[in-house]
Amino acid sequence: MLRPQLPMRAKERPAVLVEVQQAEPESINLLVSGQGNVMPKQTTNLIAQVSGQVIETATNFHNGGFFKKGDMLLKIDSRDYEVALQNAKANLAQAKAALAEESARAEVAREEWESLQLGEIPDLGLRKPQVASAVAAMQSAEAAVAKAQRDLDRTIVRAPFDGVLQSKGVDLGQYVNVGSQIAQMMGTEVAEVRVPLSDRDLAYLNLPEAGQTADFPEVRLTSQVAGQNYFWQGKLVRSEGVLDSSSRVIYGVVEVRDPYNRNGQSHEHILRFGRFVALEIEGIFVENVYRIPRYALTADGNVWLVGEDRRLQRTHVEVLRAEENQVIVSEGLNPGDTVVLTQLSNALPSMKVRLPSDPLPEQMEGSGDSNESNAVNSASSDSSADE
Repeated sequence: MLRPQLPMRAKERPAVLVEVQQAEPESINLLVSGQGNVMPKQTTNLIAQVSGQVIETATNFHNGGFFKKGDMLLKIDSRDYEVALQNAKANLAQAKAALAEESARAEVAREEWESLQLGEIPDLGLRKPQVASAVAAMQSAEAAVAKAQRDLDRTIVRAPFDGVLQSKGVDLGQYVNVGSQIAQMMGTEVAEVRVPLSDRDLAYLNLPEAGQTADFPEVRLTSQVAGQNYFWQGKLVRSEGVLDSSSRVIYGVVEVRDPYNRNGQSHEHILRFGRFVALEIEGIFVENVYRIPRYALTADGNVWLVGEDRRLQRTHVEVLRAEENQVIVSEGLNPGDTVVLTQLSNALPSMKVRLPSDPLPEQMEGSGDSNESNAVNSASSDSSADE
């Protein structure tokens, strides 16, 4: 009966716990995402320029074989062309002898005419037409020798550039005619990726101009190979210049040097032709911007901030670029602002919230209950002493 009555307290609704992020300004290069297939910059069909039987092929003359520029792919029987070259050289020797003979006759005719002192010597008297004919015959013989030499050289088919053999059309012992397809080669010096770019993407890119030779945007290529992610570096070197009529996009061209690592200057995994890759293209440079998650932005373009008094404040922000998981804000935030990341369904301005670093309400109440309990125990002990 002597125990004191505890004070009655009204239960208050606890403040909502929210996750927050401090706004920190950054200076960054915007990134433009894309994707595409890796293809060779150079692809050519090798055609036979002379006819004959294939008498020799290179050891790596097969699909997937690698060649350096100038390496022999195959050899065509050259005996007929060697005979033709000898015949052309013999005709050239005859033409030179005929020219020398006509030149000597012309000199004799000139001396005889001068000894007779008959005045001006006519062209026919100096045998100029005969000499000109002999000169033409010699030039024709020289051209025939050059053609015979070219035909002989063409019996050996060589790689026009560093590349890989995609497919072969002939084999050892086969007879080929002029115009027969020998093989198809893909150059391994440079790989290209065509990436579609929309008008929205172009707003954040420094697209290379015609004739530009340096300062190309850097590109990071990503692909999964055998369950692991691999990366390569390239450059956005040009655009194709026209919009695609069906998709209304313009295609940019990304170049990757030495994709098969044939020069041994890179330790990266080889980038095979035909592989599908994702790209991140270096865009324009911006200063004093803020990165926040996309879900922190409300549908009307606002964000919630937490003030020093732990109450909500709503502010409108200008979104410079919306990425897959983040938005980049250019205006509306200040350094140190506390941005609310928790999605609140019934948020109102001045609503009380609690941060993860704040003490729990139960701890505060527990502290108060402990003090009251001590007071009650003290009062009880005093009453017992009086009795």
